[in-house]
Formats: sequence, structure tokens, C-alpha cells
Amino acid sequence: MSEQASPSPVQTRRDGDVLVVSINNPPVNALGQAVRAGLQAAVEQLEQDAAIRAMLIVGQGKAFIAGADIREFGKPPLAPFLPEVLNRMEASNKLVVAAIHGPALGGGMEVAMATHYRLALQNAAGGAKLGLPEVNLGLLPGAGGTQRSPRLMGALPAAELMLSGKHLSAKAALAAGLVDKLGEGEDPEAAGLAYVRELLASGAPVRRSCDLQVADKAAALTALEQLAKDNAKKTRGLFSPAKIIDCVKAAIELPFAEGVKRERALFLECLNSPQRAGLVHAFFSERETSKIPEARAAKPRHFAKIAIIGGGTMGAGITVSALDAGLAVVMIERDAEAIVRGQKNVEKVYDGLIAKGRMTAEAKAATMARYTPATSYDDIADVDLVIEAVFEDLEVKKAVFKELDRVCKSGAVLATNTSYLDIDAIADVTRRPQDVIGLHFFSPANIMKLLEIVVPSKVAPDVVVTAFELAKRMKKVPVRAGVCDGFIGNRILAVYRDAANNMMEDGASPYEIDAAVREFGYPMGPFQVGDLAGGDIGWATRKRKAATRDPKARYVEIADRIAERGWFGQKTGRGWYLYPEGARTGQQDPEVLAIVDAERKKKGIQVRAFSHEEIMRRYMAAMVNEGAKVLEEGIALRPLDIDVTFLFGYGFPRFRGGPMQWADMQGLDKVLADIEAFAKEDAQFWQPAALLKKLVAEGKNFASLNQR
Repeated sequence: MSEQASPSPVQTRRDGDVLVVSINNPPVNALGQAVRAGLQAAVEQLEQDAAIRAMLIVGQGKAFIAGADIREFGKPPLAPFLPEVLNRMEASNKLVVAAIHGPALGGGMEVAMATHYRLALQNAAGGAKLGLPEVNLGLLPGAGGTQRSPRLMGALPAAELMLSGKHLSAKAALAAGLVDKLGEGEDPEAAGLAYVRELLASGAPVRRSCDLQVADKAAALTALEQLAKDNAKKTRGLFSPAKIIDCVKAAIELPFAEGVKRERALFLECLNSPQRAGLVHAFFSERETSKIPEARAAKPRHFAKIAIIGGGTMGAGITVSALDAGLAVVMIERDAEAIVRGQKNVEKVYDGLIAKGRMTAEAKAATMARYTPATSYDDIADVDLVIEAVFEDLEVKKAVFKELDRVCKSGAVLATNTSYLDIDAIADVTRRPQDVIGLHFFSPANIMKLLEIVVPSKVAPDVVVTAFELAKRMKKVPVRAGVCDGFIGNRILAVYRDAANNMMEDGASPYEIDAAVREFGYPMGPFQVGDLAGGDIGWATRKRKAATRDPKARYVEIADRIAERGWFGQKTGRGWYLYPEGARTGQQDPEVLAIVDAERKKKGIQVRAFSHEEIMRRYMAAMVNEGAKVLEEGIALRPLDIDVTFLFGYGFPRFRGGPMQWADMQGLDKVLADIEAFAKEDAQFWQPAALLKKLVAEGKNFASLNQR
């Protein structure tokens, strides 16, 4: 029996003298080769059939066209190519109309801009969303998007839209000049047909974006020059943003056909940039972390009502995340005074949104209606899931879990928010260790996207899957981690922070190290981060670990000298930096440099200079080497899980893809050679991971371990 060809993802039908073109390529109508071919065939049908007067393009499902087909990334391009399809469609002498009801992003917005008229729907589901987010993948729009958008909406707004990667609502798109009319409802075909009939009845002419000129060219070029300067500061050496600005400049100065050629040349430069490889890796990795072994064996438990134990900064942030996810939340604090503070901490977040015009007082009231403050554990007997967010002390947390074990119903998930502590030890104080899991939120918990889901030895698979479901509802990026001191992120952080301390003691100032790390692409260096987090936190951790520290290991005491003076960073007005009168940006402190110098002299260290390049080689080698050890021990499932942890929790520059991807891009043999060279100075600290040596010996990279 012959195999039937699968139906085309682009279907056409005649509605009188209108050709209705429906794109049906689930889940998001991505512009794969078959969709491009279907669009091209539809344009041919429009041109060849004299009875057809107009063409309407609509998307099926929830999207118009949400961009390129990610399955084609990294593969040779397949004809027909989108720029040619769109140029041919735009050149038609018959009306071509787009009815947009959901995301029209990237290539989807480029399709819409190549039509002659655009209708955008508003509805309860959110309606149309238009954007050109290619910058997030290290690219620029490559099918005329950089040439049509400035002609439609003006050079500066188009450049800003492309540089931000953000979306415009239907209303905002109309105000910007990207669409011609707003429609209501859920049915793009009915609304689109009504609009096409209206256009035909009024004798509306064919209008082509390519024929438009950018208004006030001199002013547009001046505004663009200023944007380029501002952007260079903001994007810290990113490749594609500057190329986007070059393309918009071409749209102002060149005829459309030449501008498109310029766009294509710069698109190919971006395509071949190593930054693009890092950004694409980040994009895919973020989607892979939820693929965990437990998901094959279990379904999530039901949860609708949850409890948060603790109303401090972390507890309040988690509460906001839970409320925003539509959950009912009971917050427990130890007494009436503390719970009032806890509620204020939650309300402060929403009041801030109201002040910025991002929330109404009515929406806040509706959200807070799902919040219940309480001071007795007995008030949470019926909750489905509990998240403990009290002081980071093992005995304090054990006491909380004994209470939870007493009051919580059978089958409730009991989660601890801890950054370092042994979750197996916490689980063992309960009669239900199978229900206990770690949820390591990052502060501020209502903003930071990373959620480390820490899996202790006795936990049931459905509890792990429930934690991932919670992350999804809270719009967090979840990473599965095993139990060890610091899990994935903080364990690796401790090691590269030691590498930074060692370099500081050997001759690099904390300010030089921070500058090198910022130059690499981080928003802040490690000493700035220490000041932001609070020097007392790190000091408490060092004291906790002092008893188990290897006496042979190098220990730099400079941070302790700073902390002993009560200099805990921003909150005390000084730490590694000075913060005069509550300043957020620190100034270098000569007294800190004097402390550093005194510690060097005390140990008789021969001070030497470090270049920024050498600082980063050591900083990254320490990070990658410990990452390899985390993989060896099964604390992280795959290298990509480490990458995502650092991208979303520690400010690692996204365009570098994460530490393990960075190492692959450098070449693991080079990273190992550096570690072996550094080991000649300090063999105790620089012990190459067995996994790293094995991969180099076999000619493999970390990416080879991602397909698990």
C-alpha cells in the first residue's frame, strides 16, 4: 500500500473572490520549509487565477506565525527562501492582507510587513503580539524585517523594537504604524474576510512597505547615532545589536533592494558569529532542563493551595511568585508582629507595580484575596504543598519540618528553600522523607527565573515532577540538582570565588578582578556581588565550613578581615567598595587595598601583576573544572543544566552560552592545559576533574553528554 503524503501545513480555499491562506503547522505555525513552499504556491495561485481579487493570510491555533522553525537551526538552508517568497508576495498587484490573532514574531512579523494591509485582533486571550526578537539568538531579521519596519514605524522605534527583542500588543502595533486596523474576537478568518471585503469595496490600492521612505532622514540618522552609543554601553560587546543599527541606517540611506542586500550580508555575519552559537545553545538548553528521568515514571500531584513558612525577603518573594501563578497562599510567621511585616513585604512588591503603572489597585486586591496571613502551623493542615523559607540554619529548618510533619495532610509536598544545607538530613526528621524536596529560589524570588530543584535520596518521583510543575506555573526555569554542599550553582561559585581570592592575594586587586569579569560580559564582578548579597552571609558560610576545611588547602583571610570590621557591603555603606550616602554603585576603597596589602605581607607573598585575560583564564578554568566534578558525581544531569544554572542564577553572559558551552567553544584541551599549568603553582586547588581528562583523551566535548 502506498504511503500517503502528509497534508501541506498551508491550506488554501476560495471564499468568493478571496483566496484564504491558512497556516496550520502546530504548535506555533513556525516558518519551516513546507510553510515557505506553501506560501509561495499560494502567491502563484493568486497571480494565476484571474477570478481571485485578494489574498488573506491567517494562522490556525493560537499563533499567526511565531517565527522560524527551530528544527532547521544549524542545518543548511532549504529553498524556497523567505526573503524571495516575501518579495514576490509584496510585488503582487492584487491585495494581500494579514489577519493577526496571536504571536507574529520574527519571520512571522516579516510576513505580515510584506502584506499590503494588516489587521490585528484584540481578545481575552491577549490577541496579537508583534515583534522581531532575533537579537535574543544573536541574529537580526533576515527577510527584509530591518528594511520594512523602519519604513512602517520610523527608524528609531524600529531599531529599539529589534534591539529589545520585545513584543508589541495589537494596540501598541496600531499606534506604531505596524498594523492598519484593530479587530475584536477569537476568529481571525471571519474578522480578516470582513476587512478584505471592506478594502475591496472601497477600492483600496495596493500599498507596499518597500515603496515607503523613512521620514526626516537627517533627524533619523542623528537619533540612530545616539542609540548606537547608548547601545554599545548597554550590550557590552554583543555582536548583533550593532549590526541591527547598521541595517536600520541602510534603510534610511539606501533604496530597498540595496538595503535588503546589506541586511543579508550582515545576517550571514551574525549567523557565523560564535555569539550566535552561544545564544542558540542557551535558547535550546532552557527548554531541555525540564526533561528529567522522573517525568517518565510519574505525574505531578495536584496542588492549588500552598503554604510559605517565613515572611522575610525570600518568603515574600516566593509568595508573590505563587500568587502570580494563581495559587492560594497561607503565610506562616512566628508571631503577630512578624506576620504583619511579612504581609507588608508582599504588598510592597504589588504597590511598586501599581506605582509604575503595571498593575491596578483592583488587580492587587484580587490577588491579595488569595493570601492568608497566619501564626499557627495548625492553619496549614489542608495545604497541598509547603515551602519553608526560614533562616539558613540546619537545626532551625529541622524544627520547622518536625512541625510540618505533625500538621500537614498525607501526600502534601514538603519543600525547603535552602542554598547549601543537606536536604537528606532535613527529610530524615520527618516520617515522610518521600515527600520532602529542595526548592532553591534565587533572590529576589519574584524576579529571578532560576529554580534549583534539589532531589534528596528518598524522595518519590511524583514529588520531583510536582516541583517541576510548580516551576512551570511560576514561570521559572527549573534545573534538577543532587544533594551536596551548595548543589550546582553555589558549589561551583565557592570554587571560582576561591580562585578570585587566590588571585587577589597573589597581586590582582578586587577592583581589577571585577573589571575583568564585567569585560567578559557579566553585569557585576564577584566582589560587587558579595557586597550586594551581604558580606555577613559569606562569613557565616565560611565559619560553618571551617571545621571541615582541609588544613592543606589554601585559605585567603582577606574577606574575614573585611567582615570583622562590620563592613558587610551595600547595607552597611561599605564592604569591598564604599557606598557613600546609600549609593548603589560602589567606589574603590583605599583602606580595603591596605588590608589586602597587609595580608599579603603577613604571608610573605611575592606580588605579581595579572592581565584581564589571565584573570579570566583562571576564573573560568576553576568554574569549568568544578562543573566537570559536579557532572562526575551526578549532582547535575547534563552540562546544559550547569549552563542554565549560571545563565539564569549567576549573571553568566548569555551570548557565551554558559560555562560548559564556553569551554567547548574554547576547546577542552586548552582548558585542561591551563588547569595543568596552574597546578604547578598549587596542586591542591588545581586538581583536574577525571571527566575533563577523559573527554580530552577521547576527543569529545561537554555537548556530547547533553543527549541523555
